[in-house]
Amino acid sequence: MSQTTHAFQYGEYGNPDVLTWDEVPLNEPTSDEVQIRHTAVGVNFLDIYQRKGADRSLAFPARIGVEAVGRIEAVGDAQTRFASGDRVAYVGGAPGSYSLGRNISAGRVIKLPDWIEDDLAAALMFKGITVEYLINRCVAVNQNQTVLFHAAAGGVGSLACQWLHAKGATVIGTVGSEEKIEQALANGCDHVLLSDDPEFVTKLRDLTGGVDVVFDSIGQATFTNSLDSLRPRGTMVSFGAASGAPRELDVSDLVSRGSLFLTRPSIAHYTSDPEEFQIAADTLFKAVQDGAIRQPQITRLPIREARQAHTLMEARKTTGSLVLMP
Repeated sequence: MSQTTHAFQYGEYGNPDVLTWDEVPLNEPTSDEVQIRHTAVGVNFLDIYQRKGADRSLAFPARIGVEAVGRIEAVGDAQTRFASGDRVAYVGGAPGSYSLGRNISAGRVIKLPDWIEDDLAAALMFKGITVEYLINRCVAVNQNQTVLFHAAAGGVGSLACQWLHAKGATVIGTVGSEEKIEQALANGCDHVLLSDDPEFVTKLRDLTGGVDVVFDSIGQATFTNSLDSLRPRGTMVSFGAASGAPRELDVSDLVSRGSLFLTRPSIAHYTSDPEEFQIAADTLFKAVQDGAIRQPQITRLPIREARQAHTLMEARKTTGSLVLMP
């Protein structure tokens, strides 16, 4: 039987005002889906990028939001992993988490441990799973390595530097302003440099002689310095482009800098297998439970205030994670 729910949609790209809170159909889940009633919804800069038109593949009216927590209300005929009443979270799949409920592929869904609160899980999932795959599976960082992590005071960087510190790695973080240095140090960085320092590479090499791994989500503005910061046979992980796409690279540039490795990973390829995804989430939750990652500060807003949430986030007026509460 077809039902309805409420969800935010947009029919054109633009500012937060393009988001509208609409009554939308909610059909029975297909055989490979589960139906979830949301209890907490994570807000990410990816949502803002999509609303502004960074992803032109979305068909209008487009839904928004890529992560949420809730309880399963119905399961498709083919599902054996989940049952009605299960408390779950998800990341990825088609946008649509800014809603009271939805259907989503069961392959995007993981079960939550009893101890973690709904809003904490929603605040951690996207950023935390990103960090987990970067430092555990994309590159298995160990205590003998030296790591450069850009944007060390940001959402992903804050979690990553804490976790890397707990692993015993030597962590050099970058920040965009003097005001963020103390925050990066509090996140576990051994040294902090300004990302736009004209003597960046010289200072980094004076500290380390060259790092084993660079994690770079900035892109164009930092890409060359990132490559120049690596020791011979070091690894460059380019996982974002906040300042624009990195310059085109001649493969011979990797040779001239010391037989470097370069990878451009996506969270989609590290969460596509449901069992591996669940293990990754369990690893993240254990890191929080063990104290390797501090619980983030959470700003909570009613889900109907999603437009205000975007306005605050774009103005950099939020601290920690922002969660919408249905």
